[in-house]
Amino acid sequence: MAGINPQVEHLLRRAGFGMSADDRARYGDLSLSVVADQLVDFERQPDDVDSFIGQNAYLGVTTRGGQFSPNTVIDDARQRWLFRMVHTRRPLQEKMALFWHNHFATAYSKVAGVVGGVQATKMMANKPGELPGPPGQIELFRQRALGSFRDLLFEVARDPAMLVWLDGRLNTRQRPQENFGREIMELFTFGVGNYTEQDVYAAARVFTGWNINNPSRGSNNEADTVYEFIFNAAQHDATAKTFTFPIYGDGGRTIPARAAADGMQDGIDFITALARHPQTARRLAARLWSFLVSEVHAPEEGFIQNVASVYLQNNTEMRPVVRYILRSPWFTDPTRYFARYSWPVEFVIRAIKETGWNGFSADAARTPLTNMGLTLLEPPDVNGWDIGRGWFSTGAMLSRMNFASALASNQRFNLARDAGAFRASPDQFLGYLLDRFTVAPFDTVAYSELQGYLRSGGAWTGSDAQVSARAPGLARLIVGSSEYQFV
Repeated sequence: MAGINPQVEHLLRRAGFGMSADDRARYGDLSLSVVADQLVDFERQPDDVDSFIGQNAYLGVTTRGGQFSPNTVIDDARQRWLFRMVHTRRPLQEKMALFWHNHFATAYSKVAGVVGGVQATKMMANKPGELPGPPGQIELFRQRALGSFRDLLFEVARDPAMLVWLDGRLNTRQRPQENFGREIMELFTFGVGNYTEQDVYAAARVFTGWNINNPSRGSNNEADTVYEFIFNAAQHDATAKTFTFPIYGDGGRTIPARAAADGMQDGIDFITALARHPQTARRLAARLWSFLVSEVHAPEEGFIQNVASVYLQNNTEMRPVVRYILRSPWFTDPTRYFARYSWPVEFVIRAIKETGWNGFSADAARTPLTNMGLTLLEPPDVNGWDIGRGWFSTGAMLSRMNFASALASNQRFNLARDAGAFRASPDQFLGYLLDRFTVAPFDTVAYSELQGYLRSGGAWTGSDAQVSARAPGLARLIVGSSEYQFV
């Protein structure tokens, strides 16, 4: 089996979810720069992946009561996202949606506790045009994956799920609610140390009246009920708000008093100031270092400065930022290959893409993912997941190994069929599987143990029985290895 350009393989692990056989055929002869441009300019690729749900050649989904309803049933929404990650022609779009999901961490459970399961699923995952109402939060992240961060912040501030999650729906001029005002500074933009409690209270007042409507539930079909953002001018604090940091280009720190009807401009001015703040640029650069470059190596100051500069020079647009990173010497440096800890969903999707999915359902990954520490659309709190080494406990690693075993067993016939052409010798057989799975290099001891597994139980003959037993066995050992837990 011909090897692929290691730079492209690295790119597709970091800016995507690994490589299926189709990905190898699609990208195998292309250069790093060409593939990077295809990933970044993803709008040039079709976005028809959802139309393949339910077809035999693709990852399966499990229906309940014969109906698959990802816009109204949260577990179906999770299955749809997993399906997209496996089959999309726009892997970087899904990868950045995952990045923003953790950055703006919003959990379905709290939202459902306020508006009910159907409405909460719509708020999290409604696909535009399929049901009445605004796009779900994940669709928002998908739509604006590489757009203006300033515009994304603005849309997040108006997002119904966020308005429930951080209590913006309760933010009135009589009782300003501070949660969103605090988190937009502490977590979403420039971070701790750049604001005071005075700023938190002023920010809360900025967003007074940024609420959601309270629709009638008169329809017999709850899915037709629409919760959406409203600006309630009567509940907006129209007085001036003064901050300890500049809001305007001339250094002005006070958002002026204005008519309540024009009060949304307060939020626009505030969001623009935060998005364009140099510390926001540096903080996003550091987060992108961890997400795209390395968690093993500390961010280099040259990288932070350069990425922050690209961000500010391009008016907070993320596309040139990510394009720069994927072409940068920090990203392409071979010492940074396999220098990130694989998130559970990255591990699962890569394993499915590289092992195969015939007869396997996305639903079969949901409980293992939770056991690994990640439930899609359910981050543990507003800080998001404890990434990096935090993914790995004894129980979480056991769950990864168990998933590798279950997947390899499910795909045993396909694995044996594909590996059969390389049965001439155990080294050739092992070489094929190590090439099929994009895994960090095994050291001498681990490699010898894999060889020993092939030779256990007698001499290698390459018989059908031997191939049928050893192909899924090796796949299980490789995918469940510590080396496979890095991307």
